[in-house]
Amino acid sequence: MTNVSVAAEWQLLYDRYYRKPEIYQMRWKHVDLSRNKVACASFGGPIAVIRDDSKIVQLYAESALRKLRIFNSAGLLLSETIWKHPGGRLIGMSWSDDQTLICVVQDGTIYRYNIHAELIEPNMSMGKECFEQNVVECVFWGNGVVCLTEGGQLFCISDFDTMKPIKLPDVPGLTEDDMLQPTCLAVREPKYTMSGTVEVLVAVGDEIFGVEEDSVQTFRVDEPSVNESDVQDTDYGNLIGPVQKMIVSPNGKFLTLFTHDGRIVVVEMETKQIAIDYSCESALPPQQMAWCGMDTVLLYWDEDLTMVGPLGDPVHYFYDEPVILIPECDGVRILSNTSLEFLQRVPDSTESIFRIGSTSPAALLYDALDHFDRRSAKADENLRLIRSSLSEAVESCIDAAGHEFDVTRQRALLRAASYGQAFCSNFQRERVQETCRTLRVLNAVRDPDIGIPLSIRQYKLLTPVVLISRLINSNHHLLALRISEYLDMNKEVVIMHWACAKITASPSTPDAHLLEVLLEKLQLCRGISYAAVATHADNCGRRKLAAMLVEHEPRSTKQVPLLLSIGEEDTALVKATESGDTDLIYLVIFHIWQKRPPLEFFAMIQGRVLARDLFVAYARCHKHEFLKDFFLSTGQIHEVAFLLWKESWDMGKNPMASKGSPLYGPRIKLIEKARNLFSQTKEHTFESKAAEEHAKLLKIQHELEVSTKQAIFVDSSINDTIRTCIVLGNNRAAIKVKTEFKVSDKRWYFLKAFALATIKDWAALEKFSKEKRPPMGFRPFVEACIDADEKAEALKYIPKLSDLVERGEAYARIGMAKEAADAAAQANDGGELLERFRKTFSQNAIFDTLKIPFQGTS
Repeated sequence: MTNVSVAAEWQLLYDRYYRKPEIYQMRWKHVDLSRNKVACASFGGPIAVIRDDSKIVQLYAESALRKLRIFNSAGLLLSETIWKHPGGRLIGMSWSDDQTLICVVQDGTIYRYNIHAELIEPNMSMGKECFEQNVVECVFWGNGVVCLTEGGQLFCISDFDTMKPIKLPDVPGLTEDDMLQPTCLAVREPKYTMSGTVEVLVAVGDEIFGVEEDSVQTFRVDEPSVNESDVQDTDYGNLIGPVQKMIVSPNGKFLTLFTHDGRIVVVEMETKQIAIDYSCESALPPQQMAWCGMDTVLLYWDEDLTMVGPLGDPVHYFYDEPVILIPECDGVRILSNTSLEFLQRVPDSTESIFRIGSTSPAALLYDALDHFDRRSAKADENLRLIRSSLSEAVESCIDAAGHEFDVTRQRALLRAASYGQAFCSNFQRERVQETCRTLRVLNAVRDPDIGIPLSIRQYKLLTPVVLISRLINSNHHLLALRISEYLDMNKEVVIMHWACAKITASPSTPDAHLLEVLLEKLQLCRGISYAAVATHADNCGRRKLAAMLVEHEPRSTKQVPLLLSIGEEDTALVKATESGDTDLIYLVIFHIWQKRPPLEFFAMIQGRVLARDLFVAYARCHKHEFLKDFFLSTGQIHEVAFLLWKESWDMGKNPMASKGSPLYGPRIKLIEKARNLFSQTKEHTFESKAAEEHAKLLKIQHELEVSTKQAIFVDSSINDTIRTCIVLGNNRAAIKVKTEFKVSDKRWYFLKAFALATIKDWAALEKFSKEKRPPMGFRPFVEACIDADEKAEALKYIPKLSDLVERGEAYARIGMAKEAADAAAQANDGGELLERFRKTFSQNAIFDTLKIPFQGTS
């Protein structure tokens, strides 16, 4: 009897059964769908209702102001707002994939609302041309819209996320002939076209045009015929005649046309072959057309809903009230003033169990459970009959339970599956548990207070993640949390959204009490971002609450930027310093630097060593003046002096600093300022003296460059300056530098000897050696000659060396082994020098001539 009562509700279309169970009795009151524009979201989403301003309707104890009301699928009011937008009539509205309500008005302006009837700024426009011509019709798809203007032009937004309007190519003849108007539009989504862009099908006269972003093509249909030779060259697209209404199938493969003579024609989009050609009883176009899954087409006239399939007679459903057809992936939801129904093809598993007279294994298993409950031996007999197909029967019962909306029937089918599973050893037992889990979730969201009547197929396509997102957007946080826990999913998104919603909804709750409530829930999820919740609190004007929340954020990378945004610079600097992250510290430093006065900024970083050192390191490279202010404010005068001194050196690297340029004076002034600052501290006497001598040397070098007209003196050392003067023959200048900087005679002899050797003025060198006895002997002259690779000149001075060791080494350096050996033999160094020479000349042929003398001395 159970099977009979279930199957009695089905309708047979050729060889397929269809059912139309009632999902909800609508909870709304005084809602007449015929007086309103209605937009219903797919996947059991919300319903938007607004009074249709294109109709003259009688007002029943209601305001003349139109209200946009949003209900769930059970008719429970979620939100409402007064519609007071300019721009003319509301042409169309629809829900996007992310459940944003898109409203298009006559002048092409697009208004967007969330599920709480809150306007989403900014408003968008379809463009100036669309504004001037007015929109007369619009067609929506998942995440886009196409608008038709009075001038016959098409405008498209292919993605509501980017909201970029595009003008499509003109339909041939449509813009030239004002009398020619499109009879209907349909859209093929971008994911189903070869080009990857939206294709708009426009019916104009006897033609159908396919309009894409860069092309317009005529859509032609091949006529099916018994005798194909009769119509080989006939264009069946013209024979169809004017099309009054058309829709594209959910998978984009078929196009359904309602022609002027009352025929329903279903055409395959790629091959242009006709799949269905059925003549309806009425030539008047239906008010609505929709695909029921991928099996049949629904047509709705007043009080008559007709379902047409590929074969067999159509099925008629009669209504005494207006209905709205809401296509889904596996059927059609039928919304009326009083109820919501779901029309779908009966699943194969359900049909095999409940079809009248069915003897399938699944039907026998279901019947066996009934006998078992009545303690009948017939149960065992049924099990014996299907033992070889028991796994198949269990699977069918599980699948049928998943497709049921009735909880009692779900339970009965799952009990049958469990009963059969007990006698089936090779069946995966997790399958029943998985289906039970899914049905618990589905039954929870199907509750009228939630109002999301998902089928199991819709649930799998939507995914649990998206379902939870929709629940929290509808403020069903408790259910979303329980589902997340039940399915072992991350709870962080749910708890964070709840916390933000709680802050928004509690403007008068004291910060301390609200913080306590928030922390109680936020602590349920380890690793949750307190910073994100604190940011929302700050955006709501609860800055104190935001500061209290951010204290609980464990991640400095999220905590510090938020502290800066809410004006807690001191705390941000402390947290950044404690983290040791130099990037964070620099972020805080630069923020405070821009926001605070210099003295206040200096005081903040002075007490924090790491922050201060990082600031100083940066400022040394980029902000000298600001760094000088910092050092002066903290009493570090010597650091300012060092900066001034460095600036003088940096100025010297400038090419303009030579040849008596104007930069010479500023360099001297900087060094003198540095000297004055050094002199104010007892610890930097040396630096003060060095700066003084540097300034003096720089002046002399500048004068030398001016007099010699050669830029070779500035920034060279005292030694190099003296040597250069001697090389240039300016002995007077060299003596002046020697006197000014108190150069010792020993260094003077070395410098002059090497300078004269450099210019190979050997006569002057010899004369210089005879002026007076050199303070270091003749070693400077020997070294200078050897470095200049002049052995003959060196031999003039080597014999004059009084130190025998130095004399022997000098002979060795110019390759005179015998003389080197003689000097080494006479040296009183215990034979050390002689032994060193023996090693030095061991690879030299001269060593053979030195054997006897060396042996004689050893």
